[in-house]
Amino acid sequence: MNALLAAAADLVAIAVLTFGVYFPRHHRRDLVAAFLGVNIGVLAVATVLGSETIGAGLGLGLFGVLSIIRLRSDEITQTEVAYYFAALALGLIAGLGDLDAITGSLMVLILAALWIGDHPSLFKRYRHQVVRLDSAHTDEATLRAHLERVLGGRVVNLAVKQVDLVNDSTLVEVRYLAPSSVPVAVA
Repeated sequence: MNALLAAAADLVAIAVLTFGVYFPRHHRRDLVAAFLGVNIGVLAVATVLGSETIGAGLGLGLFGVLSIIRLRSDEITQTEVAYYFAALALGLIAGLGDLDAITGSLMVLILAALWIGDHPSLFKRYRHQVVRLDSAHTDEATLRAHLERVLGGRVVNLAVKQVDLVNDSTLVEVRYLAPSSVPVAVA
């Protein structure tokens, strides 16, 4: 019966994580199915491993396989990786543990960490862009000044990915602080 309560708690937690935190902020429908599938799959595997007399080697091998599964068609962001790990952890906690105060608290802690860490109000003025400029910049100070004019904010970090002197272009990854007057949607 306690395993059923743990599974129910996991279903509630993954629903909150996926439908209450992730999707309203990122709107990637494809990852909703991925988070749910990973979580329920891990819950099922962890429940079987926790209840049967299966060797530790087989269990570690299964989780090794789960940890290297990756979608090859699309890159995912570091934020989405965090949601994947949260989905995995929620399933593992519920599948391997009994629902008690510690298990429930750990599940709430995972949800709270992502709710806070991915909240739109946290560092809301910091932006990240990959920009292709129609001029070749070989001097970082000149490039920084140009990007600050173009983006209208203070550049805090930049990484030149490509300078094409033949076609006169620069590809740069830039992190910048947007002016405080830029509106930001809060989910």
